Amino acid sequence: MFDKLEDLCKRYEELQLELQSPDVTSDTNRFRKLMKEQSDIEPLVTTYLAYKKAKQTVAESLEMLEGESDAEMRDLLKEEISDNKAQIEEYEKQLKIMLIPKDPNDDKNVIVEIRAGAGGEEAALFAAELYRMYVHYIESRRWKIELVNADETGLGGMKEVEFMVKGQGAYSVLKYESGVHRVQRVPETESGGRIHTSTASVAVMPEAEEVDVVIDEKDIRIDVMRASGNGGQCVNTTDSAVRLTHFPSGIVVYSQTEKSQLQNRDKAFALLRAKLYDLEQQKAHDAEAAARRSQIGTGDRSEKIRTYNFPQSRVTDHRIGLTLYKLDKVLNGDLQELLDGLTAADQAAKLAKQEEL
Repeated sequence: MFDKLEDLCKRYEELQLELQSPDVTSDTNRFRKLMKEQSDIEPLVTTYLAYKKAKQTVAESLEMLEGESDAEMRDLLKEEISDNKAQIEEYEKQLKIMLIPKDPNDDKNVIVEIRAGAGGEEAALFAAELYRMYVHYIESRRWKIELVNADETGLGGMKEVEFMVKGQGAYSVLKYESGVHRVQRVPETESGGRIHTSTASVAVMPEAEEVDVVIDEKDIRIDVMRASGNGGQCVNTTDSAVRLTHFPSGIVVYSQTEKSQLQNRDKAFALLRAKLYDLEQQKAHDAEAAARRSQIGTGDRSEKIRTYNFPQSRVTDHRIGLTLYKLDKVLNGDLQELLDGLTAADQAAKLAKQEEL
């Protein structure tokens, strides 16, 4: 581990020199690439230098302690040694986590798809609530959200909704949301006061660039039509909505949220690329059983990951056994405690797997 950290420190110094070179500053693409590499390793280098400084302080304090006879000074030195040893232990933990191989998709934007599951209209209402929950969270992070498609019901629910999230590290944060979300409550239409259980599935897919997925135009059919819906911006009088059918995979995507056919076409292709890229990721994931076991949950889209219980105002994430009694706040976008818990558990699982090797 420490050899790798020393190499990273040397590389960081090289990057600083390269970035000052006129040859580099005049080459925009190269400059941007080197700046990204520097920003990626900077947290590691900073933590490692702090670790080395704490180690040095302990060594110097121990040396001073040997020749010190003053009782008060000895106590101060012992306290300094103790504090720095605690810091060293914390830095080591941080460095081990930071050295875990990074998911190559973590820095990407995402496309999120929410579909109503079992439960009829109640499931559609729950899907709409999940959509609003994510919108509130995304806005709190100052990320950008773009609606791609929404299949709304007449009662305020959503059979299906797809949207793009643009923001630094969006996939690294939201990727844990993939799976089946379950709601337990008494529907307004239920006269007997019985609790019903409904579900909605969430799929979080990294945005795929054209270089990530090559789509042969012979493999798709493009249909244009008028947008449909329950009124508002989703309905217009021109053929602006776009539907793509990908024959090899059977995937059909639809975009109707923009007034421009060209914009809807771009969004539809972005959604199709993301779905095809995600399909390949899922195949690779299923082929790597050992890797799957080291992750939080199975990664299976059919896995029930979270329950939202209205009678008890309770939210439970089943993968990490975390229960919060603040359902209203969670549905209003207060997801950070859940996401932090999932991130920490995933890191701990990967770290344990790494130490086994």
